[in-house]
Amino acid sequence: MKILQKGFNYSQDGPGNRLVYHLQGCNFRCKWCSNPESMTDSNPEAKNYTVDELCDEVKRSRMMFFDGGGVTFTGGECTLQHKELTELLKHLREMGVNTAIETNASSPHLLEIAEHVDYLITDFKHYDSDIHKKWIGVGNEAVKANLEKIFLSGRQVHVRIPLIKNVNDNPQGFADYFSGFDTSNAVFEFLPYHEFGKDKWTEKYEIKDGFVSDKTVAEFKDLFAARGLKVTAT
Repeated sequence: MKILQKGFNYSQDGPGNRLVYHLQGCNFRCKWCSNPESMTDSNPEAKNYTVDELCDEVKRSRMMFFDGGGVTFTGGECTLQHKELTELLKHLREMGVNTAIETNASSPHLLEIAEHVDYLITDFKHYDSDIHKKWIGVGNEAVKANLEKIFLSGRQVHVRIPLIKNVNDNPQGFADYFSGFDTSNAVFEFLPYHEFGKDKWTEKYEIKDGFVSDKTVAEFKDLFAARGLKVTAT
């Protein structure tokens, strides 16, 4: 597996204290990405690991998985390495290690991978495919198809919506879309725009004044709550 970076983080990448692996490569080109160095398939900073090597590292790290913690795979987009990821997830389940993935939910292999995941976190950038393509580079058809199947299955899912001013800062369309499904096993989180990755961009950084107000975030929370959509924060 090609991994860009790894380290521990508490609660933001799934429950408890977690060993987080950032996998190299992404099929999206979000114009606000905080890890643009993870987008390309090749990166001299990324290192290759075998499944056995990672299993051994996880074994040595188990004492750190407190408060229900475990291992999280994120990116880039971790599902691009679906064969190796699925194999590793199966091994970790046999070891009794709690697993999570953070994904853009576009992979045709997502449902297969999710069968071996304890805690599923997905992004949802925009409900409108044309706007999604403008800011992400591709439409959202695959994302919506996967999410709708996940809602139908009744499995747990944690949906994160990054909020960027003048891109996706109107809650009505999001609430209307999600209200069309049984989301009783879903929680929704809103991530206000930040510029933590701006200085890492080698291409032109196109987001200007992307910060959303506290009022906007509150409007999202209030409308989702009014629609019976459970809101969380990490």
